[in-house]
Amino acid sequence: MRMGFERIASEEIWQGHIGGVRVDTFRYDDGEEATREIVSHPGAVTVLPFDGERIWLVRQPREPVGEQMLLELPAGKLDVEGEGLEATARRELAEEIGMGARSWRHLVSFYNSPGLLAEENHLFLAEDLFDEKREAEENERIEIVPLGIADLDETIPRLRDAKTLIGLLWFRAFLAGR
Repeated sequence: MRMGFERIASEEIWQGHIGGVRVDTFRYDDGEEATREIVSHPGAVTVLPFDGERIWLVRQPREPVGEQMLLELPAGKLDVEGEGLEATARRELAEEIGMGARSWRHLVSFYNSPGLLAEENHLFLAEDLFDEKREAEENERIEIVPLGIADLDETIPRLRDAKTLIGLLWFRAFLAGR
């Protein structure tokens, strides 16, 4: 059963550097109202860099979830005014692993946790890779991790990061359809 709704009120509770928290009230088609706490976020890109033999991942600390070194695909926020999705993906690939790509393909867009977080993530496949100057952001602690295609099926069950799981499962399906 499909039920429509409209936002009838919104109050910003807190605004930080990356996002904020607001309390919104919604009215459904049947007249019932519901209040939701929402974490706002500008959105993000995730890059799946593939050189024909390996996927390039990063391992980095994720303090909010208590992970010392979480294995992830390179990714970053849409935090530069006027910068498009692919341009953000190109910037993040260079910043995180010091590579560029000649071939870019948008694979899918998805919501990470739509019950709480207003963040849309855009997954790009980057191929025909080349070395590019790496300019890591301040306070980033990143280890670059190449993952051979032969190790893909063994690695997927050990992952804890949603965007990386989505990306690698999409990539596995992409390879099967090539």
